[in-house]
Amino acid sequence: MAILHKPVVAFGAVLLGAAAVNAMAEDYTITVWAGGTNQTSHYRVDAIVMAAELLEREASVLGEDLNITVESQVWSGWDDFKQAVTLAAESDTLPNIIVSGHEDIGPWSQAGAIRPIEDYVDFDAWPLNQLYDNLIDVASYNGQIWGIPQDAESRVFFFSKPKLKAIGYSDAQINNLSERVRSGDYDLYDMLDDVKKMQDEGVVEAGMGFAPRPTNGPDYWQFYQSFGGEMVDADSGKLVFDEQAMTDMYQFFVDAVDMGVVPRTYLGLEWDDWHRNVAAGNYGAWHGGTWHYSQWTASFGLTDFFDNVSYSLIPAGNKAGHANAITHPLVYLLSSSGSDDDAAIAAELIAIASEPRINSLHAVESGHLAIGADQVTVPLYANDYWTSEATEKLLPYANAIPNNADFGIYWDAMFQGLEAAWTGASSVEQAVSAARNEVTSALGSGVIVR
Repeated sequence: MAILHKPVVAFGAVLLGAAAVNAMAEDYTITVWAGGTNQTSHYRVDAIVMAAELLEREASVLGEDLNITVESQVWSGWDDFKQAVTLAAESDTLPNIIVSGHEDIGPWSQAGAIRPIEDYVDFDAWPLNQLYDNLIDVASYNGQIWGIPQDAESRVFFFSKPKLKAIGYSDAQINNLSERVRSGDYDLYDMLDDVKKMQDEGVVEAGMGFAPRPTNGPDYWQFYQSFGGEMVDADSGKLVFDEQAMTDMYQFFVDAVDMGVVPRTYLGLEWDDWHRNVAAGNYGAWHGGTWHYSQWTASFGLTDFFDNVSYSLIPAGNKAGHANAITHPLVYLLSSSGSDDDAAIAAELIAIASEPRINSLHAVESGHLAIGADQVTVPLYANDYWTSEATEKLLPYANAIPNNADFGIYWDAMFQGLEAAWTGASSVEQAVSAARNEVTSALGSGVIVR
């Protein structure tokens, strides 16, 4: 649905350091498209609207006229959003600002759909100079900074406290569980044993012990890492297909199906059904993202989250792997459509939207994490228990999927193989072989097989 945001007052020219905007009265229409956006993450667009209003007021103080109209369109999912971006790129009708996952930087920059934002803003000046370096790295590709982090998050492993207690865990043992996961003392197979015990003792229903993410997503790369897999070679930058780690990862989910703690037909479950079961306390263990906290508490009726839910990193799978988490920041990107003046205005709006107080509105309401060091001093953010907990206990251990333009091919092959093994359509060996062949056939020397 398209939304038109029109600032109430007509304003004047800009404080743009780039001086890309004429000091005479100017009217701009800036379009913003955002994927993966729901009712708790509306600040992805509203922050740009706030930035436009602030920029107009600053211009007015200088006696200059500036009118910025922000038009936006949001998608709750990703497939339709990506399709819309692709079609718009083909017809040269891209919006000025695109809010998407950082993994799109590689292919979209190569396709000429976006322009490097470092050409329009000063990363040595506030507020951009306080953004976390690792998030700037995530927004970079081939030696250029293409985007500005819109948010950060961490993927989380969750346990039901009541279910753990029902199978004999004490409060002290539950409180220590996250540390056992972090140290590798409690792994994914310990988890399967616990949720199987929950089912055997009638604490949870059959097939409800373990509830992974029901659809494809970055989350599944965490399990590859749990078994020692690496996505990219640090020295060459090439993608890495680790056959043993992929085998162990697929086998883990096959074992979970064979133990009866997750159904063979589980993948494809509707997200709302998954959320409702989480909020109702029907699962023994599951994994998701920090932002799900806001969805469960705001939209699905989960109360007393901290009394009912324990959280940790994704456990290690074996001694070759380690407990981990993936952060999947969304980024503000400048499209290649429009004039340089349009791009300069859009970039300035993005920089303002990244200021700590404005970004904290999004972080706290949507359950995302800080994008910069100054943000943790903003009272709204600092006083929010969940964001503070996640920032301290999860984010330091998180890495990101690579911004390799070919990673999508690898990602699709990985998940297709997982589906085939999970559903029993292929053996684990056959699924790994098919995924490896798909990747090596498509990427050749661009992927290292270990």
